[in-house]
Amino acid sequence: MTPVRWGILSTSNFAETRFMPGLRRSPHIDVAAVASRDVAAARVYADRNAIATAYGSYEELLADPTIEVIYNPLPNHMHVEWTKKAAEAGKHVICEKPMGMTAAELEQLLPLASKVHLAEAFMVRFHPQWIEAREVVRSGQIGRVTHVNIEFNYYNVDETNIRNIASTGGGAMYDIGCYAVVATRWFMEAEPVRVAALADLDPTFHTDRLTSALLDMGDGRISTFSVSTQTTGYQRVHVLGTKGRIEVTVPFNQEPDEPGIYLVHDGSTHLNGLDAPRFETEVVDQYMVQGEAFGQRIRNEVPTDSWVRDAMANMRVIDAVFASAKTGQFVNV
Repeated sequence: MTPVRWGILSTSNFAETRFMPGLRRSPHIDVAAVASRDVAAARVYADRNAIATAYGSYEELLADPTIEVIYNPLPNHMHVEWTKKAAEAGKHVICEKPMGMTAAELEQLLPLASKVHLAEAFMVRFHPQWIEAREVVRSGQIGRVTHVNIEFNYYNVDETNIRNIASTGGGAMYDIGCYAVVATRWFMEAEPVRVAALADLDPTFHTDRLTSALLDMGDGRISTFSVSTQTTGYQRVHVLGTKGRIEVTVPFNQEPDEPGIYLVHDGSTHLNGLDAPRFETEVVDQYMVQGEAFGQRIRNEVPTDSWVRDAMANMRVIDAVFASAKTGQFVNV
């Protein structure tokens, strides 16, 4: 495959430390340009990351005819605006999650999704631990799935950190709750019917620092999750069925040089499950495999709105979580 030429929209720390290192592992990807509203900052960033071209405005990057894909890691409230502008400029886009602030906001991307490929950056769906664990579910080995439980937490009280700024889309639900929702939908292969949620707001930041939700998945099945920006770091996905359970140990932030690990317990031995068979996946960088998969789609497939509609489905659940936390009632999705 001819290497796909990427441009990075902003001098994002996350792009520099997590996303770009993955892209650079692939011979099929060329990170060719970066843009900032400060050309000096763009040049420093470009030099530090061996990027050939630095632009002093986002518009200049979008006007570069050699750039095929834009990676959009801007703050959440800017995601739709600049994804739309990039798409209108004829660029394919991978946008950081969540792709928008509401499901309704994402509707404006639908007309563009048949012209260029637009995707939400859920790299976890490309990691073999997610793929293999779902195949165990599909095989019937753990029986009928009855519920999923998810924990995802970290501790961050830096008032300057974008995750703690309410006006730009900070807070636990936007930042990591979106992963809990996508994990539920991935492993249960169903959409929530209704949602009940509780949220604790930081008195200074006014962001949700702890959100817990109960998702009615229909047919007597449920999913529960808690996500927090002010709790000790921890993450797990538990998928429980009538005959056994699956535990994914580091489901979201798997290191690129370590295997993914999941356990499959058939319920036949001690309840603590410490003797559950342990499976290791191949070592992969999930950002690399996501980037390569996106490149393959660009080279080989006609654009459709399927990824934008998937992002909208995820966002409808997040909308419902916020609404339920505010009203104290179940909210239909």
